[in-house]
Amino acid sequence: MSLVAEVHPDLSGYIKAGNKAKLAERLDRIEGQARGIKRMVDREAYCVDILTQIASLVAASERVASILLEDHMDHCVREALENGESAEEKIEEIKAAVERFRRI
Repeated sequence: MSLVAEVHPDLSGYIKAGNKAKLAERLDRIEGQARGIKRMVDREAYCVDILTQIASLVAASERVASILLEDHMDHCVREALENGESAEEKIEEIKAAVERFRRI
């Protein structure tokens, strides 16, 4: 099963200004980590060293996901509920997002 279960091309997100810069920096670092891991594999580095770097990349990815989930709850869900959208629908959306996040 794909982690990308749903795509909403008609919806746009909201990321807090301070978090957007933080996310961009973290994603740049993750990109560099992934390139570094590939180089380690290419040169057949010690497996435990590669796994250590992968653990670091996963932790960084989890932090990005956590920031996005917090922003979603703080803004998108709150705004939807204030505008009269179904609380049940938003609760289900959050539960699905958390479940996808837990599978990382």
